[in-house]
Amino acid sequence: MRFPRILVIGATGRIGGILRRCWPAGQIQWQSRAEQAGAGWTVLDPLGDPQALAEATKGVDSVLCLAGVTPAGAARGGHMDDNTGLALATIRAAAATGTRVLLASSAAVYGSQTGVLTEDLAPTPLSDYGRAKARMEAEGLGLGEKSGVPVTALRIGNVAGVDAILGGWRPGFALDRFADGRTPRRSYIGPVTLARVLGDLAAVPNLPPILNVAAPGVVEMGALLDAAGLAWTPRDAPQTAIAQVCLSTTALEAVTSFADADSTPAAMVAEWRSL
Repeated sequence: MRFPRILVIGATGRIGGILRRCWPAGQIQWQSRAEQAGAGWTVLDPLGDPQALAEATKGVDSVLCLAGVTPAGAARGGHMDDNTGLALATIRAAAATGTRVLLASSAAVYGSQTGVLTEDLAPTPLSDYGRAKARMEAEGLGLGEKSGVPVTALRIGNVAGVDAILGGWRPGFALDRFADGRTPRRSYIGPVTLARVLGDLAAVPNLPPILNVAAPGVVEMGALLDAAGLAWTPRDAPQTAIAQVCLSTTALEAVTSFADADSTPAAMVAEWRSL
């Protein structure tokens, strides 16, 4: 299958860095606000230059909007409202051609809901970041419907290596452990698998408006650190700690496939180290 032509908004972030290592050269336009070395880069301000953004969407199959403000970015003075602003700017730019838009959202929109989390559950975010992403989804999907732009919000789970566990590990790292002896369980995906899945989604002509993105099942955080050979110290989990966040991948598996190994800590650590 031909790899789709994709415009990636916000390509200089952590997920953008993964995609740049995994996706084929020549098919992708990477957007940045600052000059970048090498071919394939489009330099523009998505919020400040809507005409240039609209021009950049021409001739591509899909636009992937990774641009946004994370909690770390907000701590540096960024505005969480820009998550919505960047999404809406991307959708408006795609309206002239009707190019499909994929918006990077987050599992944070589910808050502390329990059980297997399906896409039809109403968002109940607890954090400012979760609330910002939920607002981005609602306004982005609404504008897409009005503008005739197919929009899908991708609720991405933890990505091995750019998470708070592998990515945030430091000597003396402490990890919650619950009364049953287990550490927090989360939906994860390896970075190489994420790149493959996002490429698959960009090639599928019709997607649902909301889609969870993770490998099937959950991974215990302690097992992930053990697979990486990274030492950690258990601590009693506080009452507010969330034992499990499990994203349903039924809808995702209808449009892409996973090997059994994709859900294992060992494979996720190997993917992280390969990059």
